[in-house]
Amino acid sequence: MSKNTPKPVATPSAAAKPSTTAPAKKSAAPKAAAVKATSSATASKKPVAAKAALSKSAVSKPVAVKKVAAAKTPVVKTPKAPKLKMERDSFTMPKTEYAQFAVLKDRLVKLGQPVKKSELLRAGIMQLAAMTDAALKTAMAKVPTIKTGRPNKK
Repeated sequence: MSKNTPKPVATPSAAAKPSTTAPAKKSAAPKAAAVKATSSATASKKPVAAKAALSKSAVSKPVAVKKVAAAKTPVVKTPKAPKLKMERDSFTMPKTEYAQFAVLKDRLVKLGQPVKKSELLRAGIMQLAAMTDAALKTAMAKVPTIKTGRPNKK
């Protein structure tokens, strides 16, 4: 055999066959093959581990760069106005007065300013609050008093 041709490796089927050579030579050959296999396995593991370590360090470096870039540009927070607390309420009114919501909303849509019912109520309260005492008393005298509460079930 020449140096370039590989030596035959003992297989389980070859071990089962009776052999004419000395048993010491057979046991030496598998040990050498086992040593070569483990050394080649460890040799192949080392580059893999080195590659893994290299890739981990390469991945962590850009993250560090991003943190530094973020630290350079401070985020300026604008002071927010305090949030208004809302109040929910219910009320009763005659249908004729309630229908005025639709009329006023249609008028405001035609004027280019669509509004909600709650905005109409708030505007009315602002107008009442801006009145003098005499004007407020006169306006409230025109509003009839109605029975409050929920209607009876039939």
